[in-house]
Formats: sequence, structure tokens, C-alpha cells
Amino acid sequence: MNETLLNDVVAAALKAGADAAEAVGAERRSLSIGVRNGALEEVEREESRDLGLRVFIGQRQATVSGSDISAEARAKLVARAVAMARLAPEDPYGGLADPDRLARGPLPDLDLYDPTEPSPLELEDRARAAEAAARAVPKVTNSDGGSGSWSSSQWTMVTSGGFAGVHRASGFSIGASAIAGDADGMETGYDGRSVRWQADLPSPESLGAEAGRRAASRLGARKIASTTAPVIFENRLAGSLLSPLIGGISGPSIARGTSFLKDKLGQQLFAKGVVISDDPHRLRGLGSSPFDDEGVANGMRNLIDDGVLTTWLLNSSSARQLGLATTGHASRGLAGPPGVSTSNLTFHPGDRDLAGLMQDAKAGLLVTSMFGPSLNGNTGDWSVGCSGFWFEAGEIAYPVNEITVAGNLLDIFARVVPGADLEIRGSANSPSLLVDGLAIAGL
Repeated sequence: MNETLLNDVVAAALKAGADAAEAVGAERRSLSIGVRNGALEEVEREESRDLGLRVFIGQRQATVSGSDISAEARAKLVARAVAMARLAPEDPYGGLADPDRLARGPLPDLDLYDPTEPSPLELEDRARAAEAAARAVPKVTNSDGGSGSWSSSQWTMVTSGGFAGVHRASGFSIGASAIAGDADGMETGYDGRSVRWQADLPSPESLGAEAGRRAASRLGARKIASTTAPVIFENRLAGSLLSPLIGGISGPSIARGTSFLKDKLGQQLFAKGVVISDDPHRLRGLGSSPFDDEGVANGMRNLIDDGVLTTWLLNSSSARQLGLATTGHASRGLAGPPGVSTSNLTFHPGDRDLAGLMQDAKAGLLVTSMFGPSLNGNTGDWSVGCSGFWFEAGEIAYPVNEITVAGNLLDIFARVVPGADLEIRGSANSPSLLVDGLAIAGL
């Protein structure tokens, strides 16, 4: 969807009585292939084009969207948006981003778009290869499927405040899920990878083999008695430990006063030396973008620097409510009121690999799967269902399941020790994280 069409929509909204307006065009094409037990199971093709419009009349706002971009449909879209805005309640903090915060000049080229478009047969071959490798692993008795997919998207925004920008990206992924079994039961294992450029994908065979290995390694899982012991969160899932942190420093939560971190800005939250950064300009990053979803200039910043919480995550609305400036973290789907989110979040590594962390802890729990997290956002009390491995004398002893790990996040954050095994696999990445002395609920 070109900028000229969006400029026309914004101009029409102003002519119809809006004081300010922004139009967003989103286009997406995708293809996904799924196989199971060597047979083609699913083919999904998507082609979509959507137009969103947000208008302001004073401090009143309204948002409408549609997939019909004909001249007649655009006229109805504009009329409906303006009519809705006249009836909307006032929002004292609403409005477009401040002009002095907008991204200007040449936008950074983040290398997010690979023009390669694989054929359905190519995607099917990758899915079959990944699944076959998983099924070939000893003790793997069944498959939960293999997949291969591709996507291409473009997001264009124009505002009456003087911003116009285009964000284009591609995506390629492969995944496989295996089921291992023995006389005592069955266990599942998954591995997959998503990247911006096709050439960055690992081989389907390596992903499938890892899925099978993870399933087989879980066989014979035991239940353990409740205890207090060191807990290591494996690097593949340790990033999810950061989710409550991000929710806790989001501007809307701080403005509502509902965050357990609302009084912690500028304070020591983690141990000295700990750095957690957010970088929207990482080349080929899955969370990268040249501007935020309000058109605001964004850039890399350390959210945690030497253990100190340095910033809230702010969009324009929450920044105004707090008397601050937006940090370029606005996020939304199309043209509705934005929330906030990070881009490429990274917990910087320490100097001990996973084996070193286990040796330091001597005995404890290595968590490799988490489910059903529970958080009291006001206090930071947190618990999560887990499975993984018990280790002793710094070595894996046996798999365990049906356990819960719990603690207060302020205490957990203060005692986290990062490992050295950082892998960039998604938009939130972390090395394995060791926390000494967490409560483990078992039998």
C-alpha cells in the first residue's frame, strides 16, 4: 500500500473535520506447510491487505479498519472514523507523537527483507526432512509433525504530524516436534527456528535431530519432593523470565500504579555487572524496526545497566501521563491506540557456560520447560509449572516433571547469575540463568 493512498486518506479525514489523523497500511503474504508421519497434512496460504485509520477531534479519538481500499470504501472509512470520534470520551493524554520525537531523514537499513520466495514443494521438503530426522532418533516412537513456512510483510504509516515511513520484512521458519515413548510413558520435544533471511536457517536435519533428542532425554522423568535448591533456567526459555520485568516497567502499568517495580527506577534491581539491552536496529533481528509504531525515532538502550533499572518503556500517551518523553517503544497491530513492547531484548552473558553454572550450584534443578506462569503484578510474587532435569555434583542425574518453582521476582532478579551460553534465537534472548535457593514444590 503506497504512501500516496495513505496521504489521501489522512487528507480526507482532516477535510471531514478531524484535527489530526494517521493512516496505516499493512500487507502480508505467507505460506505454511505441515507434515505428519511423512504425509502432507496442512497447507495454508494467506494474502491480506488492511487499511487502518485513527483520527482525533480535540482529545477524542476513534479507530476504524478494513480490507477494502477502493475509493468508495475509503470514503466510508473516513466518515465512520470522524463520526465515532465525535462521540468518544476525552482522553487527556491522547494524540499523535510529538513532532520533535519523529524519525527523520534516511531511515536505517536493517536488512530485514529477503526477496526469496520458496515454492510449496521446497517448504514441504524442509518439513519432511526435519520430521524424518526427529523420527530417526532412538526411542522416538511418533511424530507431532514438521513444518516449513515463509512470509513477507509491509507496514506503511502516514500521519498528519509529518511522518511517513515504510517497514518491510520477510520471515522463514522450520520446526519439528517428536514424541518419545517407553514402557513408563511418553514425552515430547520440539525444536525450531525463525529467521529473516532464508540463508540463516539451520538445516532441517539438525533441528529435527534436536527435537528427537529432547524428547528422548525426557523419558523416565521422576517426581521429586518439595525442597529449596538452586534453579537454572535453560537459555532457550530463560528469556521468558524477563517477561514480568518488561510488563513491570511498561509505561501504562507505571501510570496506573499497578507494577511491583513502580518505585524502582534508578535503583539496583540486579547484581552489579548485569546488562539487559533492547536494540530495535539489530541487523536481521526478528524484533527490528527502523521506527516505532507511532513513527518515533528508536534506538538501542540498556534497560538494565550494571544492575540498575534505567528507564520505563514509554509510548506517547503513557509518557504524557508521567510527564516524560516517549522512549520509542510504541507497539500495535494496525492503527489502534498503541501499547508498548520491546524489540530485540538481550540479557547479556556472563563468563560461565551451562556446565560451569551446574558446577557452581553443585546440585539443583535445570528447567527446560515452563508452563502456566502466575504473577501478582502488584507484589512480584511469581510461580510457574516446570519440568527439566535434576543435577548432582554438577552433572545431569535424571529428568523430573510435575513441579512448580516459586519466589518473589525482586528477590530472584537480585540473585540472578547469567551464564555464557547466549544464543540469538528470537526477539527475546538470554543465556541460562542461575538463581540460588528457590522454592520447588513437588510431591
